[in-house]
Amino acid sequence: MVTAGRARKRPAMAAAVKRRRGEAPGPEQDTEREREQDQERGCLQFWVAHSCALAERWTTARAAGHGGAAAARELLRRQRDEFGELLLGIRGLPAALPTLPLELTVLYNSLLFTVGASDSAIEGEADGIRQGLLRVLEACGACGQDLSMEELWEKVLQEVTVEELQAPLHRLGALQAAWWLAAGRLGSIAGLFQLLSIAEDKGRGRSSKEQNELLSLLKAWQVPAEEASLRLAQSAEDLKEILCTAAAFLQGLQELEAGNFPTALSLLQEAAGGFCSKKVLAQIYTCLGCCAQRMGKPQTALQHLKRALQVDFQCLPALSHAAAVYHELGETDTELQALALLYEALEKKPSPAASSSPYFLIRTELLVHTPTLTSLLRHFHPSEVKYLLAQRCLQDGRVTDAVEHYLDFLALLQEGLQQQVPLDGSSALPRIPEVFLEAASALEQAGRHQDAITMCEEVIRRTTDLIPRMLRVEEKLEQPECPSECPSPGAGLAGGLLSQKKENLCCLAWRTAGYLHQGWAWAKLGESKEAIMQFSRCLSDLLRVQLRGPAIEPTENLPPEVEVLQKIRLLSLIGRGTQFLELGRHKEALLDFQHGLQVSPGDPAAASYLVQALWKLDRKQEAAAQWQKLSQSSPGEQKGKGRPLPLYLVLCLEQAVFPHSKTLASTIQDYLGTAAQDTSS
Repeated sequence: MVTAGRARKRPAMAAAVKRRRGEAPGPEQDTEREREQDQERGCLQFWVAHSCALAERWTTARAAGHGGAAAARELLRRQRDEFGELLLGIRGLPAALPTLPLELTVLYNSLLFTVGASDSAIEGEADGIRQGLLRVLEACGACGQDLSMEELWEKVLQEVTVEELQAPLHRLGALQAAWWLAAGRLGSIAGLFQLLSIAEDKGRGRSSKEQNELLSLLKAWQVPAEEASLRLAQSAEDLKEILCTAAAFLQGLQELEAGNFPTALSLLQEAAGGFCSKKVLAQIYTCLGCCAQRMGKPQTALQHLKRALQVDFQCLPALSHAAAVYHELGETDTELQALALLYEALEKKPSPAASSSPYFLIRTELLVHTPTLTSLLRHFHPSEVKYLLAQRCLQDGRVTDAVEHYLDFLALLQEGLQQQVPLDGSSALPRIPEVFLEAASALEQAGRHQDAITMCEEVIRRTTDLIPRMLRVEEKLEQPECPSECPSPGAGLAGGLLSQKKENLCCLAWRTAGYLHQGWAWAKLGESKEAIMQFSRCLSDLLRVQLRGPAIEPTENLPPEVEVLQKIRLLSLIGRGTQFLELGRHKEALLDFQHGLQVSPGDPAAASYLVQALWKLDRKQEAAAQWQKLSQSSPGEQKGKGRPLPLYLVLCLEQAVFPHSKTLASTIQDYLGTAAQDTSS
């Protein structure tokens, strides 16, 4: 039994067969074919009217301002769904050339609203575009199921010459470029726009001012005219401008990451003159500022960063980068002002982001999202900025302000806000024990010695159970070399053990630094015996480390963690020695200073105290010889030696400086002069 549907189709099929054979169709077949054509024209007219109504509704709502963010999102979702349903209805019939211009236009609008409704970075491949191109080939009697997207576009644009399809295909090509741009497939975009170039433009030379191939192709692309009967939710002209801006921005970021700063600067400037929202423009100026800074042009960097803030004050990364530039220039007052503004802005609730008007479904920010941009535009957490304020004040000697900021920061830690700080290494925060030690250093300088002792006690208490009784360390804590292609079965275990050993050394450094600070704090309080006890505890803990390998000199061969421990040992020996001198225990002081010179040969502080101890022991000739040896050494010889010290050790280093150099030098010179006269007489 033949179904009714098949029965209706037979006359039309028979007529088609007769036409292919050259036979004239009969009157019945002509009538049936005319009826089908009328139905197709009716469907087409209905689809066109529905598509235009949907596009018009979007245009009207956009002009009216959507009625709020929630209403705008709901409208976008509704538009996406309705265009999707319309597209499914059109694709319910076999592909036909008369309906393809409408189908491709509906596909274009549907994809625009799909992106707009998600309001996030474009990801993945646009499967809808692939289906649209396959429908075009189907209508032309060809296929391309097994082709890649690049090959599919090449086949469609080379084989389909129907005039009515050229404009819809060009618009769809621009949409494909948006997807590829978001994926960073710049070569695919260049190939596509070479195919889209019309014949008379292929031979046209590029502008001498335009050296970038992709931008040249995008700018040379002739935007197809919009058809009055087929309304677009976003014009191809606007999409072209956004593609040009995004391509310049993306390539500028790539060149910036590669270190090609002049090229990056040129491309980012091109993007800044393009078509984007205020938010994106501020981001581009921020990237320009970072590029100029890396080129060694801090003043130019500041101009770009200020421009970013003028465009959009909510672009807080520009403020943090400006603070970094002021730090580089040594303009501490301005740097601290910038950090204070940044902290205040982060504490407030963010206001709505600056956006462009009118609203566009595909925007530059949806096309450009790279790790480099994410890194440059990373927002600081308030606790990070508070720490930077504390650190900069301590480094600049603004002790009162430093104490206030450190205590505020520690309060933030207690509130648990530090959990929002990124732990991927990009944070400005050091390890928490180091912050405690820096705070203790600030408290010491502010004369709050008892508070500093309490702060250090917290560090000591928390690290007590984290340090093994003995640490055996090779001369260099380095991962053994192994080809990445054939890693050793134990490489992962070895790396874990190495990481654990470094962690143990860090914990030991924090704990011993805590004792060191307590020793100096008790010394400032005039409690020499208590100070000696803390210095001795520090030195006792340091005996846990055993170095294996060649001699420990030069210090450049030491792991950074071990070098810090060596410096703590030296400062503890000097500190304990000074307290022995205060108590008149000169021989014990002498031993500590001698040991300090073994730890750090030629150290001026240890050598100066050694001379003083010898002098007090009435070993004046030895003292004079040591003083002459010290005087002949270069003043900067020790100062620039080794790696920079952690901030929490800087105060201890300053406290260890010998304070009586001029007096002792005068005394020894008098002694040498008298000795010379006695010898001559």
